[in-house]
Formats: sequence, structure tokens, C-alpha cells
Amino acid sequence: MAEMVKKATTPRKPRATAPRKKANNLTQMTTQMTALSYEQVAQLAHRFWAERGCTHGHDAEDWFRAEQELLGKAS
Repeated sequence: MAEMVKKATTPRKPRATAPRKKANNLTQMTTQMTALSYEQVAQLAHRFWAERGCTHGHDAEDWFRAEQELLGKAS
């Protein structure tokens, strides 16, 4: 009778799992910011712009300030 020869197999390497990401401040802020509506931020930023005397060149500052104000209220 013919002998059966087993093929040598190499042991399988353990599967690498993706490391779990810890929730950091950026992730938390992003999650909170998605709860803000564009309209809410736009209205508040427009109010800041009007309070400044409708001067141009500070739109980003007004926008970020509006986000921060609304996020502060949400917390």
C-alpha cells in the first residue's frame, strides 16, 4: 500500500486586529458639532458680524466664535 505523506504546513499567524481608538477631544468635538445645525451657527455668526458694525474680514472668527458659543450651551 502507498503511504500517505502529510504536507508540512506552517502555523497560521494570529490575525492582527485594528487597534481601538480612544475617544479624544477632536472626536468628541466632531460628534458635538454634527449636532449643531448650519443655520444655528450662521445666524449667530451673522449676529456677531452685525454687532461688530458689519465690518468685513472677520467671517471665520465670527463663525468659530458662534460654534464655540453653541457648543458651550450644548455641554
